[in-house]
Amino acid sequence: MTTSTLTIRTPSDFSFWRTVYSHGWCALPPFAIDKENKALCRTFSLSSGTNIVSTISQTDSKLLVRTESPRSLTPQERSDVRSQVRQCLRLDEDYSDFFAEARKHPHYRWIPRLRAGRLLRAPTVFEDVVKMICTTNCTWGLTELMVGNLTKELGTPLGNGRYAFPTPAAIAGKSDSFLRKRVKSGYRSPYLLELAGAVESGSLDLESWRASKLATTDLYEQVLTVKGIGAYAAGNILKLLGRYDYLGIDSWVRKKFSELHRNGRNISDSTIEKHYRPYGKWKGLFFWLEMTRDWYTEKFPF
Repeated sequence: MTTSTLTIRTPSDFSFWRTVYSHGWCALPPFAIDKENKALCRTFSLSSGTNIVSTISQTDSKLLVRTESPRSLTPQERSDVRSQVRQCLRLDEDYSDFFAEARKHPHYRWIPRLRAGRLLRAPTVFEDVVKMICTTNCTWGLTELMVGNLTKELGTPLGNGRYAFPTPAAIAGKSDSFLRKRVKSGYRSPYLLELAGAVESGSLDLESWRASKLATTDLYEQVLTVKGIGAYAAGNILKLLGRYDYLGIDSWVRKKFSELHRNGRNISDSTIEKHYRPYGKWKGLFFWLEMTRDWYTEKFPF
């Protein structure tokens, strides 16, 4: 294996470790966390067909990306690695308006102070959507099991227990019974097969969602057309697309909101929606950051 190190400059309002720890994606393969060295590990599939292992860390205002590849990377491949890292860590998104809005509210001023707000995502929308489907109606432990099995069973092995995330073709080529037995994806299996088949055939262009010019309400409706995606998953997929108009409520955040604002009493989703309505297009991000504030100030759970 050939190793090399790339550098990427970061914005002044960027926090590497708080972006890594923004939600559970960092604990799902092909991501992995090196807590001791404060590094994020990730396999990347390059457009050239090469798969590489990378270890990402931060020093001063730069990211260091250490790569391991079967041969020396070409200049185009090195550019591809940088581009995918930037996508994952949201380095090219402007959060100045969000931080300005946060500073208006005393209970949210911790957000710009800690440079929180960027949510880690996969290099592709396909991977994000597959993983989001694997979070529906289950425990986090089952999500980890499903994504881990999916990656090991269908992803390209890179050695040392590392795998690339499976391609749409790799998933679409399997049967419902295979996914149920080997991936343990249960009722989600036909949804994953239909999604992968549509992406592989070109009838569904998930990657266009990141640059979509549609109004957020229209994009939300488009996301909902994917089988297996409901209001919770669609709202959270939108956050990974840089749209924060929807909350994406599930049982965990519902319970957390109740503990923070209603002394543990049962509340309706409409009550939660009403609470965050004043925050407009940023409401989904304020909601998520408030629900996970202790991850930033106390202990990350994953």
